[in-house]
This record gives sequence, C-alpha cells and structure tokens, in this order.
Amino acid sequence: MNYPSEGEETAYNHLIREKSPYLLQHATNPVDWYPWGHEAFELARKQGKPVFLSVGYATCHWCHVMAHESFEDETIAQLLNGHFVAIKVDREERPDIDQIYMTVCRILTGQGGWPLSIFMTPEGKPFFAGTYFPKRQRMGMPGFENILEQIAGLWKEDQSRILSSAEDVTGTVQAHLRPSIKGSLLDINVLERCYQQLAVSFDSQWGGFSTAPKFPMPHNLTFLLRWHRRTGNSAAREMVEKTLISLRQGGIFDHIGFGFHRYSVDDRWLVPHFEKMLYDQALLSMAYTEAFQATQRDEYKKIAGEIFSYVLRDMTAPEGGFYSAEDADSEGKEGLFYLWSPDEVLKCLGNESGNLMCRFYGISPEGNFEGRSIPHMTASEAAFADREGMAVGEFEDILQQARSALFQVREKRAHPLKDDKILTAWNGLMIAALAKGHGVVEDVPCLDAARAAADFILKNLRRDNGRLYRRYREGEVAHPGYLDDYAFFIWGLIELYQATFDIQYLEEAVALNALMIDLFWDGEHGGFFLTGKEDEVLIARSKNIYDGAEPSGNSIALLDLLRLGRLTGDTELEKKADQMARTFSEPVLEYPIGHCQFLNAIEFMVGPSPEIVIAGITRKEAAHALIDGFRRKFFPNTIIMGRSEDLDVERVLHVIPFVREMKPIDDKTTFYLCEQFACSSPMTELSEVHSALG
Repeated sequence: MNYPSEGEETAYNHLIREKSPYLLQHATNPVDWYPWGHEAFELARKQGKPVFLSVGYATCHWCHVMAHESFEDETIAQLLNGHFVAIKVDREERPDIDQIYMTVCRILTGQGGWPLSIFMTPEGKPFFAGTYFPKRQRMGMPGFENILEQIAGLWKEDQSRILSSAEDVTGTVQAHLRPSIKGSLLDINVLERCYQQLAVSFDSQWGGFSTAPKFPMPHNLTFLLRWHRRTGNSAAREMVEKTLISLRQGGIFDHIGFGFHRYSVDDRWLVPHFEKMLYDQALLSMAYTEAFQATQRDEYKKIAGEIFSYVLRDMTAPEGGFYSAEDADSEGKEGLFYLWSPDEVLKCLGNESGNLMCRFYGISPEGNFEGRSIPHMTASEAAFADREGMAVGEFEDILQQARSALFQVREKRAHPLKDDKILTAWNGLMIAALAKGHGVVEDVPCLDAARAAADFILKNLRRDNGRLYRRYREGEVAHPGYLDDYAFFIWGLIELYQATFDIQYLEEAVALNALMIDLFWDGEHGGFFLTGKEDEVLIARSKNIYDGAEPSGNSIALLDLLRLGRLTGDTELEKKADQMARTFSEPVLEYPIGHCQFLNAIEFMVGPSPEIVIAGITRKEAAHALIDGFRRKFFPNTIIMGRSEDLDVERVLHVIPFVREMKPIDDKTTFYLCEQFACSSPMTELSEVHSALG
C-alpha cells in the first residue's frame, strides 16, 4: 500500500500529518477522521456530538474489511461526519487507550478484538461497544449503518439516558481495573495447578492448548519446560515438543520465506491469519531456543535460526531497529502473497522437483484456501524421504534448492504492507530473543543484530532525561513510553549483558528500571500501572497482568526486578518483587493458565536460581566462549556475571559491588557459584559448574 503524500492535503482528513501506517491508511477516507487528542474532544464538546472511536492496527485483516465496507463508503461517511466526531487510534502506538476501551468492549459484549468500535461521550465515557460491524445487517450481526442511525437518534431524543449509561459503564470499568490487595502467597502449588490446567487443555493430536482459533502462546511452552526441569515430568516436555513440531509443520509457518503468522483459524495450524508480528517471532524463537537447550535436538536450533533469518532479512531497519509487522493482505486479498498452485511450482522448479515439492508441501489443484494452497509439511522430512525412497540428506538438499527458487519467484509478487514503525517494547523482546539465541544458533549474526537494535533504541527513543519513547518512524519519535516499553527493553538489555558482559547494557538496565519504578509503580498497592504518573489521564488507569498473545508488562517487570536484584545485590528490588507477587496473587490463583509468563517469574522466586560469577577472563572473546558453554544448556534461572580486569572493572564494581573479592585462583578462570544465599567453593572447570547446576 502506498501511503498518502502531504503534497495534496486538501484531499485528506486530519490523519494526513500522522506517522502511524494505520492512521495513514485512513487518511483518504471520506470519514473526517481525527487522531486522538484535545482537538477532537473539544470539537465534540463544542458541537454537542458523541464520539465514535475506532481502534485497530495496520496489518489487521478485519480492520481492512470494515474500512472498505464502511469507512470508504460515502453514506457511512455522511452519517459519521454529520452526527459524530470520529477518532482513529493505532492500538500499537497507544496501548493505554486500547487496553481501557477493550476492557469496555469485553464487559459490554463478552468478547473483544480488532477493529474495536466504541461510542462515547465528549468526555471519553463509553456507552456502546463492539468490534467489526458489516455495513448492513448480515449473519446475525447488526449493520453499522443502522447502529449509527439509532445512536444518533437516541443522542438527540434521549441524551440523558445515554449519559447515565456512560457513567455506569465508566464506573464498572474503573472498578474492574482496580487492583486486588488480598496478598496471598504464591508458591510451588500454583505452578502445579498451572501445569494441570495446561495438561487438561492440551490438544494431543495437533498440539496447543485450545480449540480454533489457536494462538501459539510461547510462554505456555517456556513454563512447561521449566516445570519439566523442576520435576522431571516427561509429559510437560512432550506437550512442548508436540506443539513446536506441529507449529513448524503447519501452514502457520511460512515455509518459503520463514517466520510465523499470527494465529491459526483451525485446530491443526494449517490455515493462518496471515499477518506476521515481530513479537511472535521474538517469543517463538525464544521457545525454540529453550527447547533446544532442554532437549539438545538440533531441529529446534534450526527453527530458531530460520525465524532469526526472516527477521534480519525482512524486518530490520537500516538504522538497526526492528519493524513491527507485515500485513495479511496483498492486492486486496488475504494471504495471496503466500499461496501457490501446482502450475506455479512446476513452472519454477520443473516437473520432477516441482511434483516432489507439491507432494511434500501439500500443493494440490483443488487447494486448501480459496482454490489455492498454503504450503505445509505433509510429513516430517525424514518420513517423506523414506516414503519417496530417498536418503534424508539427498531430499534436504533438493528441498533447500527448491525453497530458494520458490522464494526468488515469490519476491517478484506484490508484497503485503510492511508496518515499518519501530516500537520500543517489541524491539526489547526481539533483542532478548537474539541475545538468548546467541551461542545456540551459530550461522546467524544474532549478537550483532541485538546490539544494533539496543543501540538504536538508546540513541533514538530515549529523551535527554533518560525516559523512553514508544514509537519511531521516519525520524519522528512519539508517545511517552509505557510499562511494556520499559519492562521488555530492560529484559533485552539484561539478556544482552549476559551474552556479552558489556557493562554498558547492565548500567542502562539498572537506570531504566529505576525510572520504571518511579513512573509506573503503585505505591499504595504494589505492581505497575501501564501508564506513567505524568501521562495523559484517561477514564481509568489500567494495571494489566494477563499473559495473552504478548506477555503482560507486569509479568516481565517482575522477572526484571528479580534478576536485577540478583545481578546487583539490591535487595530492595526483591522486596518489590515479593510485593508484586502478593498484589496479583488473586487473579493468578484463580486462573494460573492465563498467567504463564508471570509464573515463570514465580518459578524463579521459588528457586533455585543460582548466581555464577566468572572471574579472571582475559579477553571478551573468551567470555563469549564461556557463556556459550552455559547457553547451550537449559539453565533458565541462572544469573551469570563477569569480573575481570579487562572488562572495565571499576564500572563493573560500581554496578555489581559484591564481586570485588571474587578473583581468579592460580591465574585460572574461576567460577563462583552461589545459591539460596550461600556460596560453594570456587571452581576452575566448566564441567564442575555444569554438574553443580544439575
């Protein structure tokens, strides 16, 4: 999609000066859209009109559908322009607005999703909500045109009733978002309950933990890997492996260009919702990395590398940051970029290789999606090669050459829209993933990419006072950072420090963590608000804990507090972490399976969570090699620190003062292992450390 130029402003509505790709998609609508801000609400108050709020994102398929059916329609535009003030919001730029009004939608309708459609007063108080509406009534869904006419009529004839309803809804939302302060203790029992819930909901045929639509939910998998390590429960590991293999074999994975689509509309991961999100690549690559560490199966390492290759090739800005997403649609059709016919494959590969690939990828004349085929693996590579009477190595060579040829052909197609804004939070996730993948994935420059992205964020998305911004696009930064921006980026910096021993990244993590506490911490009840104390005041201040497609900011912040407390010896951070665990205990105990990332942090708290100081490293390259020795094993709760004269020792001791006396013995690299507040005798052999860690 081509974004509108500013050269013909009279042809556009008030979104033309925005940088959000989503808002710019609507800049040519006949609807007189406004961005969220004082101007729009002041106009609504002055004209005595209700506000229609539409929230979506640039790569949302159903957002495109509603735009085409309604927002590009002159009749709908006349109704909206005549009776409402219309506001567009990019949920990825303004998660605070999205989270509050999505809560409204779920309270009023029992469900949510995008596009999010909210009707509210000029004071921002909602009274009617929904998601996608067709222009006219269809399949039991009310028509958007009729909804507009009815609300416009009620606003004119019985405005007091609407205002009363808006007050009631606002009060309900505020109460819903008010935190619990019961403060129960979370211990190993809640971890057991979460495992049991995951086991009950597990799809033993296709993997995953729900019926259609199915989301990958990587934190469910990383939780199960930790539970397997803690208990030796083989079923926990088997659920992870079944899910990861099924995901890689299904159509939810892009077999030609790599990377994962957002979710599957069916049980078997065959038909995806075709958009690709940066956060999915980050979280899934971490799950595959940890699966390799836990099982030593090279297949998982290979898949993590495929995800990284996609991100570095297609989702990396020249300046160093990572783009947000790629659309589901191209040329106005969902998934078109990713679909194949047998004729296209044969034309590219010839009859012999082409027919082989059609059999392997399930590409048939009848197709599996609107008359064409989504490539998916009809069998494992080994099983397919055996079925075809081929050696596995021979088939893998043919497959690699064929995939490369198909990729080159596909590159000539019209590409889906790339949402090229750079979000601090999602970059933090990708930095963490790449840093964790370093030492596991050998043939992708993970560490260079992670460093470049971290340096980009620190240079371009941080104010002079140290505070973070949310979004960067075309040289412009916008929106004060939210909790997720701080928590996720701090996570990335911690992983980057542990991959490099570069003290700069730990220094930055400590400084940003202090800012996060100052800006977002709830001094009365504990936990973190999504918005900072100086941010725009909305109808409520949300504090999210649910781990959905993305983990919650509080879940990651909890682990940040625990790890930085151990890294720096700052026990005040661990006290705050303990308070957080108690603050959020009620919803976690009520529904553990919805808080798997939070429970990863609780698993760290329950322990053991060892600390290792490596002293006497003579060169950073040696440090990397030693760290890689740890990173190829599954030690998820282990904290690793470096102490050496050539690692800028004074800066190290300033941040990690307790390592001052931890020095090499007999000029050998020495490992100091501490666990449960007690330290063992120093060790000089890496194998000794591995044995001690178990």
